[in-house]
Amino acid sequence: MSQAVTGTTMLRRQIGRKLESLRRAAGLTMEQAAEELDRARATLHRIENGAENVRFRAADVKEMLNLYGASGEDTELLLAMTAATRENKNWWHDYIGSGLPRWFQLYIGLEEAAANIRHYRPELVPGLLQTRAYASQVFAMPGGAVDADADEERERAIQLRIDRQALLTRFAAPQLSVILNEAVLRRPVGGGAVMPEQLHQILKAMELPNVTVRVLQFSAGLHAGAMSGAFSIIEFPEDSKGKEVEPPVAYLEAATGAIYLDKPHETAAYNTIWADMAGRALNESESKSLIQQVAEEYSRA
Repeated sequence: MSQAVTGTTMLRRQIGRKLESLRRAAGLTMEQAAEELDRARATLHRIENGAENVRFRAADVKEMLNLYGASGEDTELLLAMTAATRENKNWWHDYIGSGLPRWFQLYIGLEEAAANIRHYRPELVPGLLQTRAYASQVFAMPGGAVDADADEERERAIQLRIDRQALLTRFAAPQLSVILNEAVLRRPVGGGAVMPEQLHQILKAMELPNVTVRVLQFSAGLHAGAMSGAFSIIEFPEDSKGKEVEPPVAYLEAATGAIYLDKPHETAAYNTIWADMAGRALNESESKSLIQQVAEEYSRA
């Protein structure tokens, strides 16, 4: 797997998955391993979940691998993998501590590594499609992850959102599929001065071969997404044997944190919700027509 494409996030997830497997093979619970290593359980939890803020010292990794009875091959591999996390830095690390909540760091890395991204948004345009003016309105709202009163922090958060959009036009860009509730189009974020530009940006993005946007109209009635709220499903590339390098992840975001779900039954539940909405949404051509119509309504208002 190319580090140029994935940064350290996928690498850390693979390290965590491998260490968890070795721990379980050694017959140790996380509590037992933490006690033997004189570490906090929370530290091992972060390691096994691929947290970005874990620093792998070679001596600590060796101690862990010795406890787990790792083979010489596994030891050599994991020492090389953990060393790579100290040598690589994701482009978005410059934003940490100023506009980028720590719980969002993992998502950024997963997004960078994705082959397919699906977003359902009931209230707002997804960040990958937002204009600067629209993003400015979103980050100005109180109660969000970024302090709305801190101008510098807010501006850096907005710039990060704009920078992320290069993902859609890079080499080997992921496939982006979006379902928007009609409310996203009808809600006048920033009023007539912002919405026409925003809706035209969505239409422009839909011209890309890897971007699909569909609208779920009010007339579709009750749908599975009405109970779930906003969510994303992230799927990863396949290796030479046709196996995904990482299991899919369902991502749910709140004002002060996020949930990452990667168990098969969890992602299956969100795939079922997506399928229900996809079966009720307008097709892409109909969606384009509706978005264009609403944009014209804003312009005339």
